[in-house]
Amino acid sequence: MTEIFDTHAHYDDEAFDEDRDELLAGLPAQGIARVVNVGATLSSCESTIALMEKYNYIYGAIGVHPSEVAELDEDHFAWLKEQCLREKCVAVGEIGLDYHWPDPEPALQREWFVRQLNLAREIGKPVVIHSRDAAKDTIDIMQAEKADETGGVIHCYAYSVESAKIFLNMGYYFGIGGVLTFKNARKLKEAVEYIPLDRMVLETDCPYLAPEPNRGKRNSSLNLPYVVSAMAQIKGISEEEVRKAMWENAHALYRMK
Repeated sequence: MTEIFDTHAHYDDEAFDEDRDELLAGLPAQGIARVVNVGATLSSCESTIALMEKYNYIYGAIGVHPSEVAELDEDHFAWLKEQCLREKCVAVGEIGLDYHWPDPEPALQREWFVRQLNLAREIGKPVVIHSRDAAKDTIDIMQAEKADETGGVIHCYAYSVESAKIFLNMGYYFGIGGVLTFKNARKLKEAVEYIPLDRMVLETDCPYLAPEPNRGKRNSSLNLPYVVSAMAQIKGISEEEVRKAMWENAHALYRMK
């Protein structure tokens, strides 16, 4: 059975404080062979670096989430760039736009989204894009900044098939996680039906968004077989075919051997 690559996790989150090392040490034996831990704040980027130094199968994405960009200034941005150059840092992220919450103001989010997109192009790494209630502005900025040259993944994809067509044309991958198993996830299921198998990757966004039957509980990479099963059902193929494709796609996304 092909192993699983969790392309987006937050194991630095306090939800894992009590059993982090035990859980992470046990992942390979459970078929989870690679994980990318994703930064969201400056301090979580530091924690991500510590995790990728400690575990040979954990890699990192370094960046500042749109809801946290108020903490950025030129000095911090210079530090961020330095960390992104680390060999085990496979992407810049998660970056993007989140208009679900009023703060920080959209103009500031857009400014740092552009800066981090350009950083990724400068250092030749893909981006992990967070976009919530901001489809139009996300697309407009990506097109204006030639984000197709950078490549990357639309994390926790939640938009329509129409938006998916635009991201596909830019050569992006789509992060698919536990939401796919929710009964009310009609829009996502339609998108997964439409998106080619070779443009999707598995992700947890753990500790958030645990799939059925563990919805509402703390999520971890161990729940990804439920997502594999849901995807296989929608695509009308075997779970092993999904696993194989997702493994290959994750390595292609992050340009890993």
